[in-house]
Amino acid sequence: MTNVSIVGGSGYTGGELLRLLLAHGDCEVHQVTSERFAGKAIHKAHPNLRGASTLKFSALTELEACDVLFLCLPHGGTAGRFEMFSALAPRIIDLSADFRLADPEAYAEWYGQPHPNPDLLGSFVYGIPEINRNKLKTATHVACAGCNATASTLALAPLSRRNLISSVVIDVKAGSSEGGNAVNDASHHPERSGAVRSYRPTRHRHVAEITQSLGTFPVHFSATSIEMVRGILATCHVFLTQPQEEKEIWGIYRKDYADEPFIRIVKERSGIHRYPEPKLLSGTNFCDIGFEVDSGTNRVVVISAIDNLMKGAAGQAVQCFNIMHGLGEQTGLTFPGLHPI
Repeated sequence: MTNVSIVGGSGYTGGELLRLLLAHGDCEVHQVTSERFAGKAIHKAHPNLRGASTLKFSALTELEACDVLFLCLPHGGTAGRFEMFSALAPRIIDLSADFRLADPEAYAEWYGQPHPNPDLLGSFVYGIPEINRNKLKTATHVACAGCNATASTLALAPLSRRNLISSVVIDVKAGSSEGGNAVNDASHHPERSGAVRSYRPTRHRHVAEITQSLGTFPVHFSATSIEMVRGILATCHVFLTQPQEEKEIWGIYRKDYADEPFIRIVKERSGIHRYPEPKLLSGTNFCDIGFEVDSGTNRVVVISAIDNLMKGAAGQAVQCFNIMHGLGEQTGLTFPGLHPI
């Protein structure tokens, strides 16, 4: 039984991670930290976990040694204290953005400041199992991918591997939970309700992750907040290096993803669910991918959907944990979703 703890467990991502690990079966949750809720029962922050555990939140200063530390701190919260964390656990799975990029210059460019621990960049395995599974098997430090980067990278990887992408325009529509549970003007109900708000039309930080994983073709990325709590829908307008027929695209995605437990190809000729729909993925670790070939052109539109708190965060972290420990990859992640919801 693996002894695990969660640092920063009162946020949405920490809550999802706690929900998954409490029911996992091959690990025991030792501690969950929260400065705001220290000493209080975990259901004070996560009412859905009422009765699921007698755990109480601990302060960070009370953190004890364990086998695996899951870090769910805000951006910048991991890098400056990494020595403290690494002294407590031989294996670390970081869900923040602090160690996702391997190049210190790229980090400074996209995050606007030098990295506080640049020598550690590159020592973390980038946590998308579908592209880094073999590295994850022997990893001690994992940096889980960003949610938008996960949806986009999984959508594009099969085409990228075959050098079929000349350039891509990615339009992401995201639910409000992507912004976390901190209160701000944008989350105020009269401002957020009914909004279709472009919040990052250019220069989104996740572009750096996408290009690091897939290559140097031009990536044009825009993100929009919509009236949805969970979920990401990434619509990727891929301009191909050479035109492809629909059966060829089918063959590419089937070959790469046929054996992937959490990738589903969704493309039907009729019905309202012909293409990926994030609503259907709430609480699941699936990434649904579909496509439409723009006949007579070199464009194919690839559509992917995930739950940003699951395959985009906590679920993917548990998937990485399973691989690192030689467990079945689907352990603790078999929930199929709900319909209707």
